[in-house]
Amino acid sequence: MISPEERLPVEGSRPWAVARRVLTAILLLGLLLCSSVLLFYIFRNCGPRPCETSVCLDLRDHYLASGNTSVAPCTDFFSFACGRAKGTNNSFQELAKRNKNRLRRILEAQNSRHPGSGEEKAFQFYNSCMDTRAIEAAGAGPLRQVIEELGGWRISGNWTSLNFNRTLRLLMSQYGHFPFFRAYLGPHPAFPHTPVIQIDQPEFDVPLKQDQEQKIYAQIYREYLTYLSRLGTLLGGDPNKVQQHASLSISITSQLFQFLRPLEQRRAQGKLFQMVTIDQLKEMAPAVDWLSCLQATFTPMSLSPSQLLMVHDLEYLKNMSQLVEDLLLKDRDFLQSHMILGLVGTLSPALDSRFQEARRKLSQKLRELTEQSAMPARPRWMKCVEETGTFFQPTLAALFVHEAFGPSTRSAAMELFTVIQDTLITRLRKLPWMNKETQNMAQDKVAQLRVEMGASEWTLKPELAQQEYSDIQLGPSFLQSVLSCVRSLRARIVQSFLRPFPPHRWQVSPWEVSAYYSTSDHVVVFPAGLLQPPFFHPGYPRAVNFGAAGSIMAHELLHIFYQLLLPGGCLGCDTHALQEALLCLERHYAAFPLPRGSSFNDSLTLLENAADAGGLAIALQAYNKRLLWHHGETVLPSLDLTPPQIFFRSYAQKSETRREKNTPK
Repeated sequence: MISPEERLPVEGSRPWAVARRVLTAILLLGLLLCSSVLLFYIFRNCGPRPCETSVCLDLRDHYLASGNTSVAPCTDFFSFACGRAKGTNNSFQELAKRNKNRLRRILEAQNSRHPGSGEEKAFQFYNSCMDTRAIEAAGAGPLRQVIEELGGWRISGNWTSLNFNRTLRLLMSQYGHFPFFRAYLGPHPAFPHTPVIQIDQPEFDVPLKQDQEQKIYAQIYREYLTYLSRLGTLLGGDPNKVQQHASLSISITSQLFQFLRPLEQRRAQGKLFQMVTIDQLKEMAPAVDWLSCLQATFTPMSLSPSQLLMVHDLEYLKNMSQLVEDLLLKDRDFLQSHMILGLVGTLSPALDSRFQEARRKLSQKLRELTEQSAMPARPRWMKCVEETGTFFQPTLAALFVHEAFGPSTRSAAMELFTVIQDTLITRLRKLPWMNKETQNMAQDKVAQLRVEMGASEWTLKPELAQQEYSDIQLGPSFLQSVLSCVRSLRARIVQSFLRPFPPHRWQVSPWEVSAYYSTSDHVVVFPAGLLQPPFFHPGYPRAVNFGAAGSIMAHELLHIFYQLLLPGGCLGCDTHALQEALLCLERHYAAFPLPRGSSFNDSLTLLENAADAGGLAIALQAYNKRLLWHHGETVLPSLDLTPPQIFFRSYAQKSETRREKNTPK
């Protein structure tokens, strides 16, 4: 009988070797299986996961709708990413429309407002703008009342002989209409924090050009004559008288236009910024009572004959004054009609549909004659939102920012900007065409830059809302509400310049979609309206935010160094190396063909092209660096795009506007 011990294979025997190999194989298979499970778990939890939130799904749908997957991305990337149907808006236009829609929802919300507050007045103004039934019922009556206040005109009704300077003073101060020149308060070109009254060329309603063909001019003349005649007859004028006065009004406009000199010519001659006193201007252009007109327009400023003015085209003002003096001697009544017809055109958007239809037809005809594409019709609500935003900006700014740019969004945007800023500083240390001293100077400029996001601090002060609109009287007609708002806005602008200057005076509204860099204040501004989907959202994959908002931020930061790229702008640079880099950039953009054989490499776009290319490189470098230190990146579901591909897809959304701007129309 054999014992159990004797039945076991002896170590070193053949059966034992087989058993050992089987056990080893089982152990290795188990280890491999465990490793696979572990790796699957790691990649599933640490690799890019699909973002299934509503904002990510909306963005995915936006990409699917805006792209053209039939185009190979390596052949024509922008068509692949943004190959929309012809005629649709780009991402910036769509975002601007969504921001206005948000303002519309705010203005139409049935919330209780404190009586007399800025919010209540803004809501009342918007509602009166939308009340087309009341506007139609009022007809031309409110405008006839305005004309009577000005002394009437010979075309219709009672009239008194023209007192030129009284009428001009009323037009400027009470109705915001400047028929012969523009006058506005703005910063001094050399001293940005010093306000100065500026006198500039007028803005004509007619698209005239210095070298216009006679045939085109004749067609424009006929269309504008038809328009002015229509306005006059709507106000009860005799058709024959109206046409005669309208024809001479166009003749006056044409003569004034001949006095204009191009901006480039005035700059080259050193006559774009000429400082003169009111007394001196009175001697050179005596037809206008400058002190009286400007004092009424810029109340509560206290003006004197020695008040300095900034004049942008002195020769034009001299010729304009001579023409007015001649007309006062020969055609006083026609001069009065010219001034009032211009006012009627300015105020027509606040009148009934007959006036607006006349304006629409004129715009359509003029765009056809000047070979411009037709303007799409805008809904009434959009016009009313824009006007309410103009007159009640501080109130709407606070409401918009509260809803669209909360603390979490602002914090995420500031974090993104800090990463972009740090990456630019790092990149400046490695520029081969800058010497060490210039690199240090450039890094200091970036480090000392101020950034403002969302809205200016001034517009978000709630105590200003009611105080600032105390002078606005709404009603009884919409036109009278508009005129009250025009006067209030001008008074607020003047008062804002009389107060101590803020660190920076914003040039855009918080709901607009354009960022900018201010050279004089060394500040970069990103309004709340820009830092919205599809360019930015705290819940987006990082690739999206860096690709769109990050590249926009980098682009604006690079505006700091525009001067260095100009000839002779960087004394501490290797000029040869810099020119080689710029030449490389020109060749790069020249490789992209555009319609009609145009290209990107002209001098006007070189600086913007440099900021675009540099902004992309900085944003990409910042994103890659961010991925090294922060895990948990996500991707958009169902698109089969890696994070780097999503970065460039997002960048394409913001870049399509630059592409379209460089495309000839």
